[in-house]
Amino acid sequence: MSDPRSETEVLSARPGNRRMKAILVVAAAAGFVASPWFTAGFGGFAPDLFPLPQRNPPVQPAGYAFAIWGLIYLWLVVHALTGLFARAENDGWDATRWPLIASLAVGASWIAVANTSAVWATVLIWVMLGGALAARARAPGSDRWLAALPLGVYAGWLTAASWVAVGLMLGGYGVLSETWAAVAALLGAVGMAAIVQQSLGRAPEYGLTVIWALVAVVVGNLDAPALAALAALGAATVGAVMVKTYR
Repeated sequence: MSDPRSETEVLSARPGNRRMKAILVVAAAAGFVASPWFTAGFGGFAPDLFPLPQRNPPVQPAGYAFAIWGLIYLWLVVHALTGLFARAENDGWDATRWPLIASLAVGASWIAVANTSAVWATVLIWVMLGGALAARARAPGSDRWLAALPLGVYAGWLTAASWVAVGLMLGGYGVLSETWAAVAALLGAVGMAAIVQQSLGRAPEYGLTVIWALVAVVVGNLDAPALAALAALGAATVGAVMVKTYR
């Protein structure tokens, strides 16, 4: 009897192909995590990358929020190694691999691009986000701490970071004032996060990571009460959706 699955599905199901994808995840994660050491690092877009220099943009979270990258890097490495040495043939883990490989491979070059072109960095971070969201949506319910949660935190931070990049582009290219660019980016981030959270269901790590970023925007705008209040309202909205879907 012939196999009813497509040729692509049959090839993907072969043990050697699954293990090769697991190896590619490890390689992509290694390149992603190592990228800051092979570049000048990234402390935010250089102000002069924009026609209107963005020296202290209100859309940017307070600096402490970026410490979450330590957790993301570590968790992604653990996820990749577990996938190779303990879950290479697992169907659920395998489903996440191609989108995750794409996201991490693009991410490995992101800092180098971001230090020279804010426009291309914005394009690439949305590509990274698409891969991360697809990977998290396919993550198995089992092994939550090693499979779903690291992908959810990664996707949550990229959601916030992608909209920060949009806000910087809107302000830096004079489409909107810096304040209104921040408002637009916050509304976009909260709206998208609420939709994704609703779609993912029980994925509190995603919502909590977005909330982490939004609270950091509040902290960064304590001298602008209206904008801080909007960011706080956004964090509360994402939190409400997160609790609703969790229940």
